[in-house]
Amino acid sequence: MSHFDTLGLSSSLLKTVAGLGFDTPTPIQREAIPLVLEGHDIMGLAQTGTGKTAAFGLPLVHKLVEEHQRPEPKTARALILAPTRELVNQIGANLRSYVKRTPLRVEQIIGGASIAGQCRRMERGADILVATPGRLLDLVDRRAITLDKTTFLVLDEADQMLDLGFIHSLRKIAKLLARPRQTLLFSATMPKQMEDLSRSYLTDPVRIEVSPPGKAADKIRQSVHFVHARGKPDLLKRCLSERKDALSLVFARTKHGAEKLMKLLVASGFKASSVHGNKSQGQRERAIQAFRDGNVRVLVATDVAARGIDIPGVTHVYNYNLPEVPDIYVHRIGRTARAGADGEAIAFCAPEEKKLLRSVERLMKMGIPIASGHHVIEGTENAQQADAEDAFGDFRPEGRLEGRSERRQERSPRRKPQGKTQGKAQGKPRSKDKTRSKSQGQGQAQGKPRGKAPNRDQDRYQDSAFDTAQNRAPSRTQNRSDDRSEGEREFTRRPRKAKVAGGKPDNRPKKRTKSGKDGSGRPAGKFTGKPAGKRRGPANDNPRANGGNRPERKAS
Repeated sequence: MSHFDTLGLSSSLLKTVAGLGFDTPTPIQREAIPLVLEGHDIMGLAQTGTGKTAAFGLPLVHKLVEEHQRPEPKTARALILAPTRELVNQIGANLRSYVKRTPLRVEQIIGGASIAGQCRRMERGADILVATPGRLLDLVDRRAITLDKTTFLVLDEADQMLDLGFIHSLRKIAKLLARPRQTLLFSATMPKQMEDLSRSYLTDPVRIEVSPPGKAADKIRQSVHFVHARGKPDLLKRCLSERKDALSLVFARTKHGAEKLMKLLVASGFKASSVHGNKSQGQRERAIQAFRDGNVRVLVATDVAARGIDIPGVTHVYNYNLPEVPDIYVHRIGRTARAGADGEAIAFCAPEEKKLLRSVERLMKMGIPIASGHHVIEGTENAQQADAEDAFGDFRPEGRLEGRSERRQERSPRRKPQGKTQGKAQGKPRSKDKTRSKSQGQGQAQGKPRGKAPNRDQDRYQDSAFDTAQNRAPSRTQNRSDDRSEGEREFTRRPRKAKVAGGKPDNRPKKRTKSGKDGSGRPAGKFTGKPAGKRRGPANDNPRANGGNRPERKAS
């Protein structure tokens, strides 16, 4: 099989394919289209840019046309789920080009657009519905769409839907679909959760594996620059200046980082734009369209644009930040070298990204050639290219890293307090309790019971205690210098609390007088917690007065 006319497609669909310029099917198309026409569930694994959309779109259009049915209101005959808005728009655009000679209707449901307009369009129903899982469930909750008539389900880029946490949404959607149904699953990587997903949604699937999972296209030239994070902006500007006419796609890790990098490139004279989650749907579509038309030569994006965006003119992909998940690297560089063209993928690796680069090379089972800088990565062919101590030496900032260890060695160690060091060096006890235990230990060593020293050893006991007190390390308060005069020390000394019977401090409130002031001259109740006011009764009725004893009443 070398042409589309041998795959079993209808004559009208073959004319449409010829008008689109498709002559020879790709390996995934050659394997998948006949199996889909036979009604098998499929799990297809292929590299990015190999035409997976046509692999499920063309046979799906063929089967829907042969059924000669119209969709009921608020229903969809076939459902295609994709993880991002950009991928939904791209799939919808491709399907509309496939159904030009047919009466089929294609609708799209994505977040960021008017949900009221989407509800109105779904009142007529759709033959093929392309949607993101979140917005689709929103319309189901509003009863704007029902899925009990849907007999075809396609999961495109299923591994990213798992990464983005759509597994619970997929389970809810699967319960709403009709049975029996035909399910098609396509992806470029095969994580472990994909096998569990295939068991849940597919029935006796046929696995099509055109290339090993994680393998990039053969026509992509890859390279890596080892550079510190502070040197990445200058290196990127230098690389872009060398290729001014190229259509370059730059991937950043965060939304704020992508926006900041785009503004830096614009300030440097580059025609740049950005696509990330903080942009509205209209802004994202306009930026991608300007990049596709060539009005913008540099597009800075997060991983929202790393899946399924088909822009044939992209010649260079820059990984400004390496991704946390190695599979995302494969999808990033898959934006270039589309449909058999040539492309170049350039990665910037900072010292803290060494493990991420190692994970990428393990997934791809190859070593990425080094363009500048040196580094050691065990287990790859790069291991003999540099010494570990000389890693990133070409881009080491001057005056910041050199001499740091020497300065640390010149610093003197922290000195311990003199009193503690003296006490430990001489082995002297710190308190009277330790002095007492020392004397008791001497008596115990001689076979005498513990307790107070005998009278005949009283002089010796007092001498040892005197010597210990003299040699004891000074306390912190003793070491502290006090330059205050005697009058100042007397003024700052805290007054002692008066004591009542039993030796306890007197915490009772001050006794009030007729003038509304207590003995200290302060207004009554201001510091005692009780408001100053009219007294309840005579002072003699207070049981706390006079030391807590109630006065004796005179007999009448």
